[in-house]
Amino acid sequence: MKLLRFGPAGQERAGILGSDGVARDISMLVPDWRAAHLAPAALDALRAVDVDRLPRLPEGTRWGCPVPEIGKIVCVGLNYADHARESGMQPPKEPVLFLKPTSSLSGPNDPVTIPRGALKTDWEVELGVVIGSKASYVSQADALSHVAGYVLVNDVSERAFQLERGGQWDKGKAADTFTPVGPWLVTVDEVADPQQLSLWLEVNGKRVQDGTTSNLIFGIAELVSYISGFMTLHPGDIISTGTPAGVGLGQKPEPWYLKAGDVMRLGIAGLGEQSQTCVAAA
Repeated sequence: MKLLRFGPAGQERAGILGSDGVARDISMLVPDWRAAHLAPAALDALRAVDVDRLPRLPEGTRWGCPVPEIGKIVCVGLNYADHARESGMQPPKEPVLFLKPTSSLSGPNDPVTIPRGALKTDWEVELGVVIGSKASYVSQADALSHVAGYVLVNDVSERAFQLERGGQWDKGKAADTFTPVGPWLVTVDEVADPQQLSLWLEVNGKRVQDGTTSNLIFGIAELVSYISGFMTLHPGDIISTGTPAGVGLGQKPEPWYLKAGDVMRLGIAGLGEQSQTCVAAA
């Protein structure tokens, strides 16, 4: 299934993608998705609904972040060897973790605001893993049973804040609109192998990232297990698994970054596409 949320920001309702690829309104049955809907039994119950008989969403309807009740966004840095190299760093021996605040979340096609004082705003297409059931100290063998599905994430980053303002990555990752998610939450049964997905990103029509999740240094099961040893993962939490080479920081012959008016377009095979226009902060 492909779950989505639609409507004005802060007033989203539950939607779902039909077998015909048409977005439909399921809010008469489920007003909005909750973390409890990500549990295996709840997802099984949803599969019994004939979604193709539900009302179509009007053309131009805004789509919000499809993941309900997100408690935390756990991000994995330098998880592709080619991106580590372009960043001037060695591939890590253990996963590098940082957190993004939920206030950074936005819909898949909402504008991205370049913060005040920003100098080096950058893009990062990433595979997001959505937790469906509580995970604490889980084994790698059991880890994927705690996953509800997968999402497309743009881990927008302000490199000057991240790397030149005291060494805390969160400063460059936390701005409002810096975590577009969606368009859909794709349940695990529709993703045959999350580590065989192509992912890409374009800026103003130029393809700058073109990779595959088969190149992840630390795989999905390993990440869920590893992270659950440091913090309990709850339904709705997102793990953003890292980005391949091609970010602005790594462009040749010299880095270049986003400015107001630039358009990012990105996608992951089977997980949909996003498009964001950059705007300057008020």
